[in-house]
Amino acid sequence: MEWVTLVVIGFLVGLLVISTGGGGAAIYLGILTSVFGLAPAVAASTSLVTAFPSLIVGAYGHYRTGQIHFKVGNQMLITAIPATVVGALIAPYIPNRPYTWIVAIILTGLGVQILVKRFLSHSDRPAKHQTAQAATYGVISGILVGVAGLSGGGPIIAGLLVLGLDMLPAAATSSYVLVGTSLFGLIFHLSANNIDWSIGLSLMIGAVVGAFCAPRLLAHVNPTKLNDYAKPFIGVMLLFMGVRMVLPLF
Repeated sequence: MEWVTLVVIGFLVGLLVISTGGGGAAIYLGILTSVFGLAPAVAASTSLVTAFPSLIVGAYGHYRTGQIHFKVGNQMLITAIPATVVGALIAPYIPNRPYTWIVAIILTGLGVQILVKRFLSHSDRPAKHQTAQAATYGVISGILVGVAGLSGGGPIIAGLLVLGLDMLPAAATSSYVLVGTSLFGLIFHLSANNIDWSIGLSLMIGAVVGAFCAPRLLAHVNPTKLNDYAKPFIGVMLLFMGVRMVLPLF
């Protein structure tokens, strides 16, 4: 009954990541490598295959609730998609250690930005130079997608929060952006033909159901409480991920 376990895991991850604006590929990547023992290259491709359908479902659900901010989302996509292509092309030539440090520093910096804005900043106005900042976060996300097979949700949701969006529209807009970046990342990883479909399909089914439920559940959540609890959670999670990445290097 391994497939039942996989469906349940996929459902929980899909529900969580669509609610918080992530894509889920990083979580699936960790599960596939640490729990199921897949090789990193196979796990990267399988994680994108698993996450992509749930992103489409989640983004459509957010679109139906009217929470997607298409202007800032498109500003991110304009730079994220080319960065995804470049990342996928240069991935075979990047040494693992420098790449790990770069990603860890990016994640940690984004986490600090969110926590500072949440607890130390007393201004709720949108950030200045929004277009340039949105483009920058799009580049960071695209590189993560192309190089590592991640969905790139961390920089996108962090960037949207720093730019002044509340948690619910940030999660919705992030899902929209990640559909585009994950599609291009998936195309490159599919060409390698190293996907474990026996595991990926079961996770995918659960993830799609979870993504379908997430926007409907969020519609009944108090937006103020969601901001109060979710923003610090995202910030701490990014800090934890950044620190955890570099610990094995010492």
